[in-house]
Amino acid sequence: MRCQPNGEVMKKSVQQLVRDEVQSISAYPVADATGYIKLDAMENPWPLPEELRHRLAGLLADVAINRYPDPAGGGIQQQLKQVFAIPEQAEVILGNGSDELITLITQALARPGAKLLALEPSFVMYRLNASFSGMQYIGVPLQADFSLNLTATLAAIAEHQPAVVFVSYPNNPTGPRFARAEVAAICEAAPGLVVVDEAYQAFASDSFMNMVGKLDNLLVMRTLSKLGLAGIRLGYAAASSQWINELNKVRPPYNINVLTQAVASFALQNIAVFEQQAAELCRERSRLFAALANYPIVQVFPSEANFITIRVNDAVALYQHFKNQQILVKKLDGSHPLLAGCLRLTVGAPHENDAVLAALNTYFA
Repeated sequence: MRCQPNGEVMKKSVQQLVRDEVQSISAYPVADATGYIKLDAMENPWPLPEELRHRLAGLLADVAINRYPDPAGGGIQQQLKQVFAIPEQAEVILGNGSDELITLITQALARPGAKLLALEPSFVMYRLNASFSGMQYIGVPLQADFSLNLTATLAAIAEHQPAVVFVSYPNNPTGPRFARAEVAAICEAAPGLVVVDEAYQAFASDSFMNMVGKLDNLLVMRTLSKLGLAGIRLGYAAASSQWINELNKVRPPYNINVLTQAVASFALQNIAVFEQQAAELCRERSRLFAALANYPIVQVFPSEANFITIRVNDAVALYQHFKNQQILVKKLDGSHPLLAGCLRLTVGAPHENDAVLAALNTYFA
């Protein structure tokens, strides 16, 4: 602490105290969706059925909100293992959304000089958490069609020897799922941890969960958000006990609150409701994908998630047209060179998807 000659403390400004890499970025943007059909955040469009809402209300009334939550998660890990066929030899860690799990992973691995490698474009929180934790970020561009450039990825792994590789499977914000053999090749080549982020697994045709415990450097990360529980912020990851034991050392002791624990346990007991909704969204995704081909859109990218990414000649104009029609979608244009001209459309309920198609009718009329 420095003092002036008169003994007064010399106060430093915010700019002098906050790290340069933090000052250089913007906060994660979340658009105000008030009054809009909200199709920008990959949420399940349906609330709980009324009968389940009444039962849940009674359950929550008895939750001891005056007490700290069970630091071990209230048995949710075992429920997750049973419901989602997580291998018995795997251990599970819970996070306040998958965002917190990414933070825990980067904090635990941020040795001096450690590197994080991810594909681009992909979930922006990989890069941001590398910066927050002081890791060097290595981005490997996808192909123009958003497929994985395996040759470039393996070369980058060999050159940089990353402590962790993040693979979004299927990929957000583009939609396609990379070939399983390609991801397996990344696991084999990586000298460190490989995180396969399966946030959209409920809508996809494949998963690496069955390999957890068989591949020592594999961690599979998921979330309950896309299933219809975005509001409770519960993510989970499965890996060998050796990895989970170390990650638990940096996990806050009460990171999953009592209301989240209660709702998650209740939802897992009624998982069939959410699985039916996911199946309906997959049918709507197919309908929306087929309908989009009827418009003069430059490109409609295949998707195994609950959204579809499109490329148009003027993404800004179409984005604004959607807003004028009270529909909020995600403008990807400008966020990465490969996303030029792109918008991301969350697959909504049938009437919401009809509204999207009606808006496109007026735009292209």
